[in-house]
Amino acid sequence: MANDVTYSSYLDLERILGAQHPASHAHDEMLFITVHQASELWLKLCLHELEAARTRIAADDLRPSFKMLARVARTQGQLISSWDVLATMTPHDYSQIRPFLGRSSGFQSAQYRMMEFILGGRNPAMIGMHDAAPKVADALRAELARPSLYDEAVRLLARRGFDVPAEVLERDLAAPWQASPEVEAAWAVIYRDPDAHWDLYELAEKLVDLEYHFQRWRFGHLKTVERIIGFKTGTGGTAGVPYLEAVLKQGFFPELLSVRTAI
Repeated sequence: MANDVTYSSYLDLERILGAQHPASHAHDEMLFITVHQASELWLKLCLHELEAARTRIAADDLRPSFKMLARVARTQGQLISSWDVLATMTPHDYSQIRPFLGRSSGFQSAQYRMMEFILGGRNPAMIGMHDAAPKVADALRAELARPSLYDEAVRLLARRGFDVPAEVLERDLAAPWQASPEVEAAWAVIYRDPDAHWDLYELAEKLVDLEYHFQRWRFGHLKTVERIIGFKTGTGGTAGVPYLEAVLKQGFFPELLSVRTAI
């Protein structure tokens, strides 16, 4: 009965607030755990909205997708702000926690990887780190068989009559996106006359927002890691800061950036 529902029971707060289990006696471990758990909840919301937006774009039902994509961008703002909180941890604070982390790393976040895959940043080799969790690995493999958010946007351009080559529409969905001059040319037509293609223009700008905020999140991650551990190797075995610097160069929607030079 609805009358029996309380704030705590509806939100399942007993489980959520009881899910922090520090392994050390370090004061700052609660900060470390809370920031990462909250980030995973925000990522869950991002995935919920992105999957629904992709379905709407595939159906050429763009107006509802705009609200969903805008919500993702706002949620990404929360993720970006989380680095400001985590950055209050000093190198000494983190050194008290790091021995208890083992090989665990944010690099292993399945939801982060799924968000990358949905946006189009696809690298099948990344699934291997999740083989110990077969359901997660299977979900990531299933995602690689689906068109990314950007694939669906480009397919929509083709359905609207823009000249998109067959090799783009029939590409290997599991592979990273390769920039296409023809796709850039299609976006250029839209950007040169937005009034004639307003919904596609708005879709393009919503996608640019997503990439902009995603890269800001990556940059915040880079600078927070640099501030706290310097150039040490990451707990998950990555190169740490150099790895994060390389990731910053990986975009999702290349034609939506290059078109700004073309118009």
